[in-house]
Amino acid sequence: MRLAMIGSGYVGLVSAACFAEIGHQVICADNDVRKIAGLKAGIVPIYEEFVRQLMGRHYGTRLTFTTSTADAVRASEVVFITVPTPLATNGGTDLTQVENVAREIAKAINGFKLVVEKSTVPAYTNEWIKRVMLEAGASEAQFEVVSNPEFLREGTAVPDFLYPDRIVVGCDSERAAGLM
Repeated sequence: MRLAMIGSGYVGLVSAACFAEIGHQVICADNDVRKIAGLKAGIVPIYEEFVRQLMGRHYGTRLTFTTSTADAVRASEVVFITVPTPLATNGGTDLTQVENVAREIAKAINGFKLVVEKSTVPAYTNEWIKRVMLEAGASEAQFEVVSNPEFLREGTAVPDFLYPDRIVVGCDSERAAGLM
């Protein structure tokens, strides 16, 4: 299956490397040109045991990097939103990056896409993402949004991903459940 990871921070890179390890084609997209150039040069901006090895093993075959969210979305069946969600000034969660990515995904859709919210967000954010994508011009028939929160611990994220003690997926249809 072809997957896109939008945002190449901690969750995105760990997930991308692990999905490539288990056989998926993964495209990581980030609008930070320097970060993508570094990743293409083998520079991993996080320290997490085994990530560097997995990325080295799969880069250029099952794992690629781009600055084009649109290209990543068009080439994928499943699109993971893995952008940072910092604290807002009011103490809540700043969803600005999630909103920006949802709009970019909506504009790039070229067939059905399963959009997976993997960033740390409040409950019901998937419904909000759906509204944002509809407002940005995507048709309801072109996508479904599901939630797949991470349970990765720093220092053991790769083993946690590859050998999980639980996987949580929130979805509304059999189609989405089947793809997940």
